[in-house]
Amino acid sequence: MTFDYITYEVEQRIAAITLNRPDKRNALNGAMVAELQQAFQQAGADDAVKVIVLKGAGEAFCAGADLEYLQQLQRNTFDENLEDSQALMRLMQQIYYHDKIVIAQVQGHAIAGGCGLVTLCDLSYAVPEARMGYTEVKIGFIPALVSVFLVRKTGEGRARELLLTGKLISAEKAQEYGLINEVVPAANIADYVNKVATALCEEAAANSLTMTKKLIGMVLDKPLDEALEHAARLNAATREHAECKKGIQAFLNKEKLVW
Repeated sequence: MTFDYITYEVEQRIAAITLNRPDKRNALNGAMVAELQQAFQQAGADDAVKVIVLKGAGEAFCAGADLEYLQQLQRNTFDENLEDSQALMRLMQQIYYHDKIVIAQVQGHAIAGGCGLVTLCDLSYAVPEARMGYTEVKIGFIPALVSVFLVRKTGEGRARELLLTGKLISAEKAQEYGLINEVVPAANIADYVNKVATALCEEAAANSLTMTKKLIGMVLDKPLDEALEHAARLNAATREHAECKKGIQAFLNKEKLVW
């Protein structure tokens, strides 16, 4: 599949989805959102893909919404804007609930919608120079969709601080807040993310990664007793999976296992 605003490559079971508008600092528009949906769907359907890395071309990760895109939104009707918002909502759901692990490689600034993409990923690594934040309130907009996910990731207090002030924070502060996992020097970040992705491919069973991701997303949606009951059922179902039987057998036999 050919894309205009992103690139998609698969190597060693790792799918690299790259925002590819470096001259626009990888700013989002409707077409890019649609292409991202297609790429994540393609990665999900490909048995040769186990981990997805989301990154940007050039100096920025993603600067948020494209200026021309914002101008168009002002001319839209309510129904047109609702349809557009729902398309972005579906992309966010797609990333958050994706069966495969999604890693953000943040090699530059991630602002507004760009920071929203980082928020959705399972693991995120950023360079020290990256500035991150949700600046929507500063232009009379609201960080509506991302707020649902940010509260889950950082807690209500941090989410209020970031969303209400619209301030940009350093990568170090983003790590402190739990928005990203680690700060990695720019010269090393590509290799570092590749090592993390490769380790997931080789050291963890695909079904175990998928089920664990589902468990993490589920526990916040259900009352405690209901969550525990659901977790017990997933536990029992996983024990019957071929990968679980293979892994336990290798452990009992003290055999080295590469997934």
